[in-house]
Amino acid sequence: MIHLSAISKHFGTRTLLQDITWQLGPGERVGLCGPNGAGKTTLLKMMAGSEEPDVGQVVRPNGLTVGYLPQDGLVHSGRTVFDEVSRGLQPLLDLKAEMHTLEHQLGDTSVPGAEHPRLLERYSEVQETFQRQDGYVIEQRVATILRGLGFAKSDAECQSETFSGGWQMRIALAKLLLGRPGLLLLDEPTNHLDLEARNWLETYLAGYPHAVMLVSHDRFFLDAVVTRITEIGLKTLTDYPGNYTTYVVERDARLARLREAKRRQDEEVARIRQFVDRFRYQATKAAQVQSRLKMLNKIVPIEVPPVHKKMHFRFPKCRKSGRSVIALTGASKAYGTNDIFRPLDLMIEHGSRIALVGPNGSGKSTLMRLLAGTEAPDTGTRTQGHQVTMQYFAQDEAARLDPMLTVHDTLVGGATFDTVPAIRNVLGGFLFSGDDIDKKVGVLSGGERTRLAVARMLLRPANTLLLDEPTNHLDIDSTDVLLNALVAFSGTLIFVSHDRYFVDRLATQIIEIGRGEAVVYPGTYKEFRWSRSQRAEAPETLPKQLAKRDPRRSTRVAAAAERKRAAAEARKRQRAINAQRHRVTALEQVISDREAALKEIEATMSQPDFYSDREVANALIAQHQALMWEIGNLMHQWEGLQTAAQERLH
Repeated sequence: MIHLSAISKHFGTRTLLQDITWQLGPGERVGLCGPNGAGKTTLLKMMAGSEEPDVGQVVRPNGLTVGYLPQDGLVHSGRTVFDEVSRGLQPLLDLKAEMHTLEHQLGDTSVPGAEHPRLLERYSEVQETFQRQDGYVIEQRVATILRGLGFAKSDAECQSETFSGGWQMRIALAKLLLGRPGLLLLDEPTNHLDLEARNWLETYLAGYPHAVMLVSHDRFFLDAVVTRITEIGLKTLTDYPGNYTTYVVERDARLARLREAKRRQDEEVARIRQFVDRFRYQATKAAQVQSRLKMLNKIVPIEVPPVHKKMHFRFPKCRKSGRSVIALTGASKAYGTNDIFRPLDLMIEHGSRIALVGPNGSGKSTLMRLLAGTEAPDTGTRTQGHQVTMQYFAQDEAARLDPMLTVHDTLVGGATFDTVPAIRNVLGGFLFSGDDIDKKVGVLSGGERTRLAVARMLLRPANTLLLDEPTNHLDIDSTDVLLNALVAFSGTLIFVSHDRYFVDRLATQIIEIGRGEAVVYPGTYKEFRWSRSQRAEAPETLPKQLAKRDPRRSTRVAAAAERKRAAAEARKRQRAINAQRHRVTALEQVISDREAALKEIEATMSQPDFYSDREVANALIAQHQALMWEIGNLMHQWEGLQTAAQERLH
């Protein structure tokens, strides 16, 4: 579908890609991986056509539509969110506008009657295309995409310029998904999405009918979406079939083989050179020396990527806190008329590993600030436990770094005596090496500052960590450094992260934020999602008090309650199926009636003397248009019911 033909790309004296031939087929979903600076974004730009290779060409078939989502830099203004996102369906909007123009012309008395057959024929063509491409359900399609990406219903009518940078990228993503281009190129699409939006996007892309190529540092997302990994590095592209997990295994095995081949080649080269050096000046060995020199010239050195040592770092030792770490009692918080939290009681115990989840804007960062004590509740109290030594990593932690300090000095300040020798290793784990450590913080990019702030946190002793989006702007290797340190951390951990892999590895407790509440769920994020799905289908049946009674009696009661719950659930499911079947039958009847009425109108419109009475003709055209929109809406409802029925069966 898209073919890279012998392309090369250089930046000054640095070569990113050298003589690359590669292709992406229809319907493939490819994850592009590689170290920072390897050229992932540059390759996406070349495939999108916004940048050209220095040598070679990118071959695209005629008619291929390409949609490209950059990491940042997109701003929308002058339209509502709904109107801006609808532009992703511009060809359909153009057809809709042409239909309205044709309707106006057909009802215009100044248009000669001889023109009517041509106009009617064109109107029929446009209307058929519009209907075939689901033009009559544009509103529903836009609403579905916006809801999946986390927009509230009221957001659709807000001006797009009132939204922040992260939401601007969501608007751009919504437009792309709505337009369904033949090739979808996404550069870090999950950077600004919360967990629920990521889960929705995973499902959407897994069923996307065309080709997708994406860059992401979210391993869970890559595992769920892609069917092939393409690694960029050493000026070339290397393909690995399968998802990210499979890629890691195959890549490590390939690198091991490559390093072994490099070792054997180096030994062979050394042996030949030793022979040449030994017998270079002996006339009797001249022919053999020349032969070996020719062999050396023909050897193509094997290139291997530099070895990245997996750094395992532990937080500095800190005295243990008391059992109660932080307690909120009757705490509430509001900003103006917006109530973030109604009075809530929450106690964090020592050793808890808690993930805060909820849609963007639900109050996760607000709760973090309340727990950290950087913001006071409007009502209620916050109590900090005995011997609690806390580190709070805020979303804007990078902005708090001193711009006049160097990278190295930033880490030295606040580090304990024992951790000073590890500073360079920590910096290397977060991609600071060589002269980078002497740079002033003020010249670093936003991503570099975030990495530095995370590195600084690792060197400070604490028994309680509150981390608000610590993995933003971290690549997979840097995330691993942080993740491994947190896995080994023996204190109390409360964090917000939109990285599903990060949450799954760390959380043993979930607090769901939303609707003014903070609801605690014991268990992992996977168990939390299962629990929530169960609650949506069936009410709780077993009182908590049973756990305190006789275990045998509790078991019998629990078994009886489970049977009762299962029977009630079966009856509920059957009632839902029956009701759904009834709605489907009723809808099919209504659709049939509307289609019959439509055929009658179309039969009347096809009569030669249809336009003899302009007033009647215009009324029938308007009625025909209204019926088409109604049938489109009814068909959308029918498809939704059929999809729901299929999901219930599975």
